Amino acid sequence: MATDIKRLINNLLEFYDFENKAILSVGAGGGQLIEYGRHAKHVTAIDNDKAALDKLKQNLIASGLDDKFTLVHSDFYAADFKADLLLFEFCLHEMEDPEAAIRRALTMAPDVIIADHYPGSEWSYMGDEDEKTAKSWKAIELFQTKLTKRFDTVQVFADYQELYQRVYGQGVRSIERIGRYKETKNISIPMSYAFVLL
Repeated sequence: MATDIKRLINNLLEFYDFENKAILSVGAGGGQLIEYGRHAKHVTAIDNDKAALDKLKQNLIASGLDDKFTLVHSDFYAADFKADLLLFEFCLHEMEDPEAAIRRALTMAPDVIIADHYPGSEWSYMGDEDEKTAKSWKAIELFQTKLTKRFDTVQVFADYQELYQRVYGQGVRSIERIGRYKETKNISIPMSYAFVLL
């Protein structure tokens, strides 16, 4: 992410007390949010993307957190773990059936946190994730929430090329949507995200 990760992590740590908790992390990916692991008893990171887990492992070693995490290459629905908390790390909108994913998560941990893009976020639109984000929030609304907190930040890029490198994997629509920034430097794109505790 080309956003203030430190601030995002601080917001997450203020939102929930990770102290001495066993955590299941879904979609831990490249490891942008791993700092919460310093407070946890242990984190089991589940991801179906082997390359993302490899990147996560490198980040854990560099951060001195590799002894706190166990990495599991698995489909979320095939994983059979129990913990104090299950954390969806900006991935619920990528799941084919967000409602089923939430129901599954609630069988794995008494607390579930969904960290994800908020509907209407311009960054979600630029990444061609706006429809998926809206679908995941409709699923969230089916469940009783204990706490929801929304945050607004920006994604910052030096120029169009840096922005392009960040979104090109999202597909043709995303590349079309960022076209307005082609001749632009110092790009700031608003991003809204939220944490939900179920």
